[in-house]
Amino acid sequence: MRQVRLIGSDGDNVGLVSIEEALERAKDDGLDLVEISPNADPPVCKILDFGKYKYEAAKKANEARKKQKTIDVKEIKMRPNIDAHDYDVKMRSIKKFLGEGDKVKVTMRFRGREMAHQELGLAVLDRVREQFDEDAKVEAMPRLEGRQMTMVMAPK
Repeated sequence: MRQVRLIGSDGDNVGLVSIEEALERAKDDGLDLVEISPNADPPVCKILDFGKYKYEAAKKANEARKKQKTIDVKEIKMRPNIDAHDYDVKMRSIKKFLGEGDKVKVTMRFRGREMAHQELGLAVLDRVREQFDEDAKVEAMPRLEGRQMTMVMAPK
């Protein structure tokens, strides 16, 4: 005859009882017998309302999902010969994104003959990296993909 450790409907420990007796007690209370810890020796069972238990577990899971922070990747696009003011505006955006906990993908786009002077684009990306040295870490160093050079930064 298998035995289980039974926890009553009011939360008190009843002790070791047979499975039949545990089912009988649950039936008397008008509740369900739920196996809480199957790997324990002997298994632990509790007398409770299973529908209510499932509802509260789903509610807890939903609450935990609400509190999760999803990390987005924001993209900032530039050109190699970017003007000083335009550069400053982009830097403010990057600072705001990093402050919100998002990753930032900085894309340097080359058009036409700018492809011949990729070092200018690399210099701008290096300037960005140096400016945010204490606020962010570079996850992906600048690399050329077709006509654009990309770099990914994440908040520290």
